[in-house]
Amino acid sequence: MKRNTRRLTAIALAGVAVAASGCSVANSGGGGYDLNTLRIVLPQEPPTLEPCESSLTSTGVVVRSNITEPLVERNPTTGDLEPLLATDWEQSSPTEWTFTLRDGVTFSDGAPFTAEDAAFSIDRAVNSDLQCNVDGYVFGDEVLTLQTPDENTVVVGTTKPDPILPLRLSFVEIVPRTTSMTEKVREPIGTGPYAIRDWEYGQKLILARNDTYWGDAPAFPVAEYQWRSEGSVRAAMITNDEADIATGLGPEDGAGDLGVPFQNNETTALRMQATEPPLDDIRVRQAINYATNRTGIVKALFRDLGQPAAQLIPSGVVGYNDQLQPWPHDTDKAKALIDEARADGVPVDREIRLIGRTAQFPKIAETIEVLQSEFAEIGLNVKIEMMDTASQLEYQLRPFPPNTGPYLLMIMHGNQAGDAAFTMDQYMLSDGPQSAYGTAKFDAKIRAAEQLEGEARQDAFAELFAEEPQQIMQMAYLAHMRGILGKSPRVDYTPNSATGDEMRLAAMSPAADRTDKS
Repeated sequence: MKRNTRRLTAIALAGVAVAASGCSVANSGGGGYDLNTLRIVLPQEPPTLEPCESSLTSTGVVVRSNITEPLVERNPTTGDLEPLLATDWEQSSPTEWTFTLRDGVTFSDGAPFTAEDAAFSIDRAVNSDLQCNVDGYVFGDEVLTLQTPDENTVVVGTTKPDPILPLRLSFVEIVPRTTSMTEKVREPIGTGPYAIRDWEYGQKLILARNDTYWGDAPAFPVAEYQWRSEGSVRAAMITNDEADIATGLGPEDGAGDLGVPFQNNETTALRMQATEPPLDDIRVRQAINYATNRTGIVKALFRDLGQPAAQLIPSGVVGYNDQLQPWPHDTDKAKALIDEARADGVPVDREIRLIGRTAQFPKIAETIEVLQSEFAEIGLNVKIEMMDTASQLEYQLRPFPPNTGPYLLMIMHGNQAGDAAFTMDQYMLSDGPQSAYGTAKFDAKIRAAEQLEGEARQDAFAELFAEEPQQIMQMAYLAHMRGILGKSPRVDYTPNSATGDEMRLAAMSPAADRTDKS
């Protein structure tokens, strides 16, 4: 039976900003703005705020821990799991985890949060037919069992022991049990410190402080999101005092001293559709790796705001292999491999699509152009296609479009959870939601590593990252990225490795020397 979806109307929160604000003043440019409104500019409009899609960066950066919340959350600095909507959890049997829920929590529409809501949200995100991104990214083909012994307890069961189930559940955002189980929602209800006040599609998104929030009230009563695709425009909005926070900036965008560098957890790579000729020949994939000048791209385009990558996770993630070195840049070797493949009848002259996503990261267009030039130099026929987010995701997520022909896809992977299982499940399993190639033998090794704990888990995953380029090679790793956040002097906020994926508004406050005294 289709459930009714509760939508928060603008009327319900119409007076929040007025009631909470003291007064407003004109900015230095004379335009005028409310000091109680936090102004944020993003590279793109969120395609949706559906909570079960929150592992997509463009959605999660707005919805996660702002509008909705999970049972537990990972501290991005320490890596520890910390309580949120659950106050305690334990492995109550080899295949079951029991969570004790926080008392006194309500959704932003006033409905109480209970174990039924927690169980429903997990069931909806993982077991339903909604094809949620969080399902594929975090849980794969796992089917969870759910029990609610009382209104403050939920028991989650797995088909086999899962030592990191609480970490996986940190990706499931909790919604009311009245949310549709058959359709995704664009504007969710949650328990977070903010709720949607208004979304003028294509223009701006306004969140207002949720006055029923169980935790400490966030400092800013209102947050207003806008989006501009050009990094230089976003930077100018910071320097001209038209925005307080700007994401996805590059060093050349002009934010100056208002640009704050930070280490994010994103890694860029080219995924090769290794089932399509000529990419189905490992020599061609090796040649693409030899042709890619990672060091030159990081130095010239990223201005050293990054590090050439040899694997799909950065340091700090369980399974990172600190012994791996980036693939060497050797154009002559790449040409020789292409010539060898051609001599054996491999159709190396066949057109290969090189797909990038507009505003995916600073200098994405230039990076794609450099790669095309490098691949043309070794004898490959590569055509650039730049796409918007929705179009690019069709090629990134299974099921892939039919009859695509061979293509190289620029991806940017952030392992927010801090464990290689999430990367392996997603990109390395032969049928992973964002994997284009694999083998049953390698799949078995991944599954075996996922059952381990402690040092054994670390060592097993590290070995798999060493083996993947030799046995599978569906990637040409590019760089571990660093980000630049534009930040107004009137805002106190320290970005961390999770900022690119889940930018928590409650961590932002007016700077002490810029607080309005009126």
